[in-house]
Amino acid sequence: MRIAFGTDEHLPLTESIVEAVRDLGHEVVVDVEDEPWPDVGRRVGEAVAGGDADRGVVCCWTGTGVSIAANKVEGVRAALCTDAETARGARRWNDANVLALGLRLTSPTIAREMVEAFLSTDTDPGEAQTIARVR
Repeated sequence: MRIAFGTDEHLPLTESIVEAVRDLGHEVVVDVEDEPWPDVGRRVGEAVAGGDADRGVVCCWTGTGVSIAANKVEGVRAALCTDAETARGARRWNDANVLALGLRLTSPTIAREMVEAFLSTDTDPGEAQTIARVR
């Protein structure tokens, strides 16, 4: 898959997230770093909604700002997650296409688990009608 990645702050954690995406066999096609969080969320969201990326991962200190910004882009369903099961559920039941992570409390191990869960989980076809109600 083609993954858009963005963060408002370049840290060892963000490097490990990009590394995890690549280790899982995915290509990072958009890499936005050190821009204000509204721009990070918008640029990654536009890449996903526009078809330049299949999914996205965005980061800021709490994860809230980039999630809000990404969700302003039509066609984006960004989910702020704190663990792998939440990331998996965001894909399975909500068809989320952008994973938002907070830099403050996320460890590299938890980030890798979330990225792996988010990128390896498909949407449950039985949820199609429910998901359509959000649109």
